[in-house]
Amino acid sequence: MLLDWLLTRLVRVGTLTLVDAEGRTRVYRGEPGPEVRVRLHDKALHWRLPLNVQLTAGEAYMDGTLTVEDGSVFDLLNLAAINLPSLERHPFFALGNLLQRALRRLHQFNILPRAQANVAHHYDISGAIYDLFLDADRQYSCAYFVRPDDDLETAQENKKNHIAAKLLLREGQKVLDIGCGWGGLALTLARRAKVEVTGMTLSTEQFHLAGQRAEEAGLAKRVHFHLRDYRHQQGRFDRIVSVGMFEHVGVGYYKTFFGKIHDLLTDDGVALIHTIGRADGPGATSPWIRKYIFPGGYIPALSEVTAAIERSRLFITDVEVLRLHYAETLRHWRERFVANWDEAKTIYDERFCRMWEFYLAASEVAFRHLGLVVFQVQLARRQDAVPLTRTYLTDESRRMERQPGAGRQVAA
Repeated sequence: MLLDWLLTRLVRVGTLTLVDAEGRTRVYRGEPGPEVRVRLHDKALHWRLPLNVQLTAGEAYMDGTLTVEDGSVFDLLNLAAINLPSLERHPFFALGNLLQRALRRLHQFNILPRAQANVAHHYDISGAIYDLFLDADRQYSCAYFVRPDDDLETAQENKKNHIAAKLLLREGQKVLDIGCGWGGLALTLARRAKVEVTGMTLSTEQFHLAGQRAEEAGLAKRVHFHLRDYRHQQGRFDRIVSVGMFEHVGVGYYKTFFGKIHDLLTDDGVALIHTIGRADGPGATSPWIRKYIFPGGYIPALSEVTAAIERSRLFITDVEVLRLHYAETLRHWRERFVANWDEAKTIYDERFCRMWEFYLAASEVAFRHLGLVVFQVQLARRQDAVPLTRTYLTDESRRMERQPGAGRQVAA
């Protein structure tokens, strides 16, 4: 059958035991490696999986028509990712990837109403779900593990300090936070560096909670949040930061985004863009991720980002690649979510829980094996806007850590 053809070509490392929907057991074994046992409960999967495995596998796990009997869904996806290069070389799958790339601008047609709907799809769900797996400050982006034994809270504080160091903040500066989330970074910068922060989000849930947190922290006079698209922002800012938002811009809007950064930045200003990226060149968004998790989203290659920056009259003053930091962040998130499964089920249902587990597991696997990284790109309008060597980063990080209010912050 078609599925047998697929798995025979896929498994080169490890062992996959498959019990199909008719009760037949097949074992696919390669070199020594992970071992997983899977059962199918729907005969349609025998042909649907090989025709569109990226979409169908996630849907089948969500619906319970694919179950993992020995191991977890992470183990299954990990095994698949290790073996994926052997499958991608086949002309059938290469053609499918080419078609996905050809359609990506249509998938990322992120005009304002569509951008708002895309954001609402993911971020305007019950905030109680995010409390089940994020740190107390609700940092929903890659943490920074300075030491291997850093816990999630420590690593997220490290991330905020690292970003603040690259921004070279000074008291009284005006800072713009594009895609401010629930306000954690904006409040941290205002508290420790005594700057004035304008935060923007398209999520109504994030907007309301961020404003509430600013009031409760006594920072409402220096931190202002807006339900606003970056294309509508006006004014000039000494510093601009964007963490985990660029993935929602869309390839057709990179020129607009960086042109706006240029126009909003003061002549001696500094910007920092923190985004997930592809280490292996331009690609396309997984159809399952696009349908269920991040509609309109796309993870860019550095070549796509730098080409747009070059046309915006901005200087790239620093680029750092965070490699396995996000894999470790996602591991923490996945383990926390699974540990709180029963509580998540009371908020939504089992299908939602399986969807979220699949999302976190697939993302972690992608950072471990499929070339996803995080880029931190520092930008300026002038070459001399930042020091000429990186030695300032250590001094700035230590200075931020010594500020009043440094340490773990708790979300309201």
